[in-house]
Amino acid sequence: MANYDLDFWRAMTPWQAKVLLSGFARPWWVAGGWAIDIHLGRQTREHHDLDIGVFACDQLSVQGYLARRGWELHCADPPGRLRPWAPEEDLPAAVHDIWCRRSPESPWELQLMLNPGHGGHWISRRDPGIRLSCTEAIRESADGISYLAPEVQLYFKAKHDLDKDESDLANGLRVLDARARAWLAESIGRTYGSHRWLKRL
Repeated sequence: MANYDLDFWRAMTPWQAKVLLSGFARPWWVAGGWAIDIHLGRQTREHHDLDIGVFACDQLSVQGYLARRGWELHCADPPGRLRPWAPEEDLPAAVHDIWCRRSPESPWELQLMLNPGHGGHWISRRDPGIRLSCTEAIRESADGISYLAPEVQLYFKAKHDLDKDESDLANGLRVLDARARAWLAESIGRTYGSHRWLKRL
């Protein structure tokens, strides 16, 4: 039986992930709190994990790529129970979180987040009516790391009420222009309804 110590993390940095995925020919991007920090150009807080986004249509490509390099991949079935991701298993839309480590004894180093996408568009998995072109949703840093645009990442973070999300909002608001703020406010209102962040936008 697989050993699942969910607190046993030694997360990669985005730059280490860039090296790992340098031969992966499909789109990928840094998500989570690291996406905010990459956009800011500095690390503002500690990061317990590393989220890497890929399009769900590329899931078997990234599975094969990492498996050939010896990585263990485990998917989180709702409501969050981990299990091994079987080779060539095409995951349903409800399963979008993959935990990755080098061996059963190793710490977790990154999470793959499977995201819908179609025709050059990023699509919200929480609300398919919310979408952006990939060039708007995914940015690239000066050192060549793709990352989720800060307004898109904050849209995801609005679901929770965690100290780290409030910190990321405070930092992210400093760099959002009027268009990004308007998109974020509209998207939060559409998906979550009345929300405490709307007054700050």
